[in-house]
Amino acid sequence: MNQTNPAIVSQQAVQQLPRWLLFILCGIYILAGFIGREPWKAVDINAFGFMLNLATGQTDWLRPEILGQAPEVDGLIPYNAGALFIYLFGQWLTPALASRLPFMLMMTLAFTCTWYAVYYLARSPQAQPIAFAFGGEAKPKDYARALADASVLAFVSCLGLAQPSHEITPMVFQLGFFAMAFSGACMMPFRPIRSFAASSIAIIGLSLSGAPTIACVIGLWTWVTTRLDREVRSKTTSTWFLIVLAFTVACIFSLDLFRWRIATPDNLISLRNWFRLLIWFTWPVWPLCVLALWRWRSAWNLKQVVRHLQVPLMFSLIGIVSAWLTWSTDRTLILALPCMSALAVFALPTLNRSVLALIDWFTLLFFSSCAFVIWVVWLAAVTDWPAQPAANVARLLPGFQTQFDGITFLIALMWTICWIGLVHWRVGRHRYAIWKSLALPAGGAALCWVLLTTLWLPLLDFARSYKPLISNVSRVVPNDACVYVYGLSSGQLAGFQYHGAYQLLVLNPKEKQTSCDWLIVDADALSQAALRNQMDDWSMPQKFRRPSDDNEDVIVFQRKIYKSE
Repeated sequence: MNQTNPAIVSQQAVQQLPRWLLFILCGIYILAGFIGREPWKAVDINAFGFMLNLATGQTDWLRPEILGQAPEVDGLIPYNAGALFIYLFGQWLTPALASRLPFMLMMTLAFTCTWYAVYYLARSPQAQPIAFAFGGEAKPKDYARALADASVLAFVSCLGLAQPSHEITPMVFQLGFFAMAFSGACMMPFRPIRSFAASSIAIIGLSLSGAPTIACVIGLWTWVTTRLDREVRSKTTSTWFLIVLAFTVACIFSLDLFRWRIATPDNLISLRNWFRLLIWFTWPVWPLCVLALWRWRSAWNLKQVVRHLQVPLMFSLIGIVSAWLTWSTDRTLILALPCMSALAVFALPTLNRSVLALIDWFTLLFFSSCAFVIWVVWLAAVTDWPAQPAANVARLLPGFQTQFDGITFLIALMWTICWIGLVHWRVGRHRYAIWKSLALPAGGAALCWVLLTTLWLPLLDFARSYKPLISNVSRVVPNDACVYVYGLSSGQLAGFQYHGAYQLLVLNPKEKQTSCDWLIVDADALSQAALRNQMDDWSMPQKFRRPSDDNEDVIVFQRKIYKSE
């Protein structure tokens, strides 16, 4: 084996993954979780509320608000894009589904940019496999395509990608633009004009999507690369890129986009929890990343740039450090997944059969067990058998009732059969494709996500949406009614606007207000002294609880009716 190049790959091993199969896998993975569900609690319904208010003209497009409350996560483009799609397609689609369309496009962009990033990284001379004495080694383009296919499989297989990538938050836009910046850096020696265009768009997009600091870091790194890297050195590109960077910084300050919220783990327990999150969130690519750096360690001694290792490692560190320094660690961490997936695939040409077998057996047992549990819980929810899972569902989701849905059952059954077929294909002999070891992880991750968003979708909607709570409130407060609110979060406000179609006004405890006959107060805010002065005007308090949460209650009041003497 070559001391600086551990990759031994034959032409037989770089057979392409069928394009239609890759498109179906990515398409189903993107659609599952975006289609057919209600807006979920916390960041999802929160972001949707701002988009709905923008689409209906209730707030400023540059400063989105919900009854005076600003978004917790900044980002002009994501909120405006969702609102624009609600405005354009809200007549044919539900507002919730219409708002998700641009986020589907950004996920598609992330997958596409990851593929092209690895394709150009694998084309670099340092990444090529060693030549055989009598020929038969992989051709450069075929080798690059095979690794690019593997990178998409690795990306799909990441456990932490599933939920954050299907919530309509600025993080999804940041993921798409971050992947675009990564692909722009990777293609720089081969396609300088495309690289410049992709990097410029990505930096501006990141800045307007709530990540201006990350955009500036990437911009400075790219500018330094165009100045110093021998493979991509270009004074013209460097000058133009400096202009783009200066324009981006000017936009950031003019729009007041710098709102960096640093929140690092403050004790050993938090630090341990953060490392646990990092391990499972980036599984199974992080072990392959470590293995890739170890197997290619001799290449670092060369006095030249090793792009297929250094570029993905640099971008991965940017994503990981950003997650470390922000309060939304579990969502910001998705920025590192495309780059870690790119780095992980360069371990594949160096793996031996024992390591490949270990990956396959662990993946088979893990995802098969998860799928079995999902099927059993669904069966218990529908038929009340087995008894123990059915009792657990009734205890965790009091009041939940579900009915058999033939369409979702057939979709789940079809994907389960496909999983069995994939396992049968993988355990067969003479499977030489270099991407074969990532077929089971990607297929298993897609299987479990599809099962969750089909079989478990009624459970998840009941547990994670505000619809059950607002349906109970609607039995007392008629839809479209004028309602005062006090102490509610932006997510709760969005839920009452969307599910109840209420006309909401914020109650001012210091003034007498008589526009509405109903008042909804968060239970935690009921004891505030400022609200006590208003209680003489309201009667018949009724308490409503979100069924799946013991700590989220609202109190509904009706205005007193005074009879004339």
